[in-house]
Amino acid sequence: MNDYNRRLIEEFRANGGKVGGMWEGTPLLLLTTRGAKSGQHRTTPMGYMPEGDRLIVFASSGGAPTHPDWYHNLVAHPQVTVEVGTETFNAIAVVAEDEERDRLWTKGVALYPDLAEHQAKTTRQFPVIALSRLER
Repeated sequence: MNDYNRRLIEEFRANGGKVGGMWEGTPLLLLTTRGAKSGQHRTTPMGYMPEGDRLIVFASSGGAPTHPDWYHNLVAHPQVTVEVGTETFNAIAVVAEDEERDRLWTKGVALYPDLAEHQAKTTRQFPVIALSRLER
């Protein structure tokens, strides 16, 4: 994990899910996945969009040419852990497809215009992932 993410995660956990800097005011969650190859748990901070009882995340990686590692991890191991505010829960990650993906993408771009700017940097289509809470 890089120092930036480590500091952001520490700030998130120390302040009940609130952070400053470029993320201030943006809904932020911590997603913990199990490594596709290593099996080790990895935590990644990211913005999200609420959608009913699901949380939607976008595998944009700032417009990088390849999908982020966390995406490959959740495809291999879709049971994840989510931290939002002071709450931590297990969830199942489902990659949205076809019309649902398009609908969620359109909604996400309206909420976060930077997504469209990042998409314009690459030819890959950003995966859209729905995180649904698992019952206890």
